[in-house]
Amino acid sequence: MRFEWLSAAHLAALAVSLAAWALMIRYRERLRLPRANRIMRWSLIGVLLASEASLQLWHVVNGTWGVQAWPLQLCSMTLLLSAVLLLSRGRRLYEICFFLGILGALQALLTPNLDYTFPHFRYVQFFLAHSAIIATSVFMTAVERYRPTAGSVVRAVLWLHVLAIPAYLANLWTGSNFMFLSRKPSTGSILDLLAPWPWYLLQLELIVWALCYMLYVLLLLTDRLARSKRATSPG
Repeated sequence: MRFEWLSAAHLAALAVSLAAWALMIRYRERLRLPRANRIMRWSLIGVLLASEASLQLWHVVNGTWGVQAWPLQLCSMTLLLSAVLLLSRGRRLYEICFFLGILGALQALLTPNLDYTFPHFRYVQFFLAHSAIIATSVFMTAVERYRPTAGSVVRAVLWLHVLAIPAYLANLWTGSNFMFLSRKPSTGSILDLLAPWPWYLLQLELIVWALCYMLYVLLLLTDRLARSKRATSPG
């Protein structure tokens, strides 16, 4: 069975992902305790690395390993960077993962470039990997209390262009389509709403800036609302 957008399998995966992120936020105080914090961090690292390693192994076993398996898609790169972030707790790395990881993985979850549906391995791997990318930023933000700044947006977008360089070179060399720089994906995506190639790349520049600032402002407003509630709560 082929994967269908907004099918029961798609909606179920989105619901599970939302529940996992919400639980992480709900129990953030408990996850700050040393033992629980360590368990969660290493669990996320394990999920991230296992999802990428299992995907590579699946390609090898099925005889499909090739250029398309190179980890040069934005989500593949932010997945690996998320694992490093959880290990290093680097604040500059957090900025990249927060903006590029969340926006890239969220777009993938909402409009999956996926052929297989539940219970196929690729369905499970796809949603687990992309959900874990966002979960990493949720963990670092809600539990570890990291916060981006206005300058973080600029640095994240600049890093997006840096990450696009190896993807672009690989596309020229192999005719592949990493980061959808060469053409729109064959499956439905938000890129279908934009102009044909290469003009949609220019439109994406504006969209990326807008979405990053929207995400930044949304976090600011959420923090302000939380402080307001604490200030007005009795006791």
